[in-house]
Amino acid sequence: MTAADFNDRMLSLGLARVSEAAALACADLIGRGDEKAADQAAVNAMREQLNMLSIKGVVVIGEGERDEAPMLYIGEEVGTGDGPGVDIALDPLEGTTLTAKAMPNALTVIAMAPRGTLLHAPDVYMDKLAIGPGYPADVVSLAMSPRERVEALAAAKGCKPSDITVCILERPRHQEMIADVRSTGAAIHLITDGDVAGVMHCAEPEQTGIDMYMGSGGAPEGVLAASALKCMGGQIWGRLLFRNDDEKARAAKAGITDLDRVYSRDEMVTADVIIAATGVTDGSVVSGIKRRPGYVETETVLMRSKTGSLRRMIYRNPTR
Repeated sequence: MTAADFNDRMLSLGLARVSEAAALACADLIGRGDEKAADQAAVNAMREQLNMLSIKGVVVIGEGERDEAPMLYIGEEVGTGDGPGVDIALDPLEGTTLTAKAMPNALTVIAMAPRGTLLHAPDVYMDKLAIGPGYPADVVSLAMSPRERVEALAAAKGCKPSDITVCILERPRHQEMIADVRSTGAAIHLITDGDVAGVMHCAEPEQTGIDMYMGSGGAPEGVLAASALKCMGGQIWGRLLFRNDDEKARAAKAGITDLDRVYSRDEMVTADVIIAATGVTDGSVVSGIKRRPGYVETETVLMRSKTGSLRRMIYRNPTR
């Protein structure tokens, strides 16, 4: 199968059903304090729905290596086995802690692209930098200091650095970065988890008020974020970070030989991609699950990079 066989228009609605099912499966676990149970419920539902799709899918971004994850592991084949060969990148529940604590911006997310076109990112950290659409190429870079990034983006936007808002994951490792950004007068939107949503925020600055995302987080989430920005517009760069030889061995297993390479958005996602994300708890990307008399309601955003289209869908599932 070639990329030409990837009928993203027909597959996209099926992909939306996959993310919806994962979100609905963990609805009863919101705020219940059990991260593992919520994640497992989402995994089970996502896998079941994926296996109904007419695809020859391979999970390239998943729950971990085969010996760590019994389902949706990296390399697992999904789908009916009929149809196009596709790469699957997924996070059945992005924000397990957010779900367990009923905090904002937990969502389910899944991306699909022609076979061999999504970066096989190992489960290590990635240094990430992202901005929204409408800017010249490479206006900011990972080679810049956090302060320089803010100043460069402000100049490109035609505003003062104090008018820029940066989204950063709240972690001790980011303390120096946070101080450097704040030295410019820029505002910082700190998030506790969920950096796929964090990157997506800067694609819609008019709605979210966020201009840029920076900091280190999971490399698999970087590929999902790049998939989203390929559909929504915007730029993202990622560089893998390695803490030990075991993590370098994971990269080698994934076929990565240049450990210092900086990946652009279109190097992480080299062909057209479709992505679906369904809200679990309320967020600025999608609304969370709502319980109504007689039904449960979800909101899903479904995007296609080929057309640049973005569709928001409300799904009502009867409860009786």
